[in-house]
Amino acid sequence: MPNNYIPFIIAYFVLPVLSISMLLIFIRLFKGPSLMDKVVALDLLAIVAIGSFSAYAILYNKPIIIDIALIIALIAFLSTIAFAYYYEKADKEISKSEDENSEK
Repeated sequence: MPNNYIPFIIAYFVLPVLSISMLLIFIRLFKGPSLMDKVVALDLLAIVAIGSFSAYAILYNKPIIIDIALIIALIAFLSTIAFAYYYEKADKEISKSEDENSEK
């Protein structure tokens, strides 16, 4: 396949698929039954945004946009780690209070 087909593949296949997946992820983000579902949906939304920025950078030959995608990836990673830390901390406090109540 020659290189001149790559922009057509990105424009007519990759970006529409990423757009549809973003729509489905937003539905999960707003309807998620638990907080963990919403956090996973938000993390997945960041991953799809990274893919969209990367496809846009390839399509329009703008490599500076890859830097934006890397910044989004770093922020998404750090926010997931922070949420996991605070979720674990809250879970330990809940189990600790349940243990104290059961001893009484």
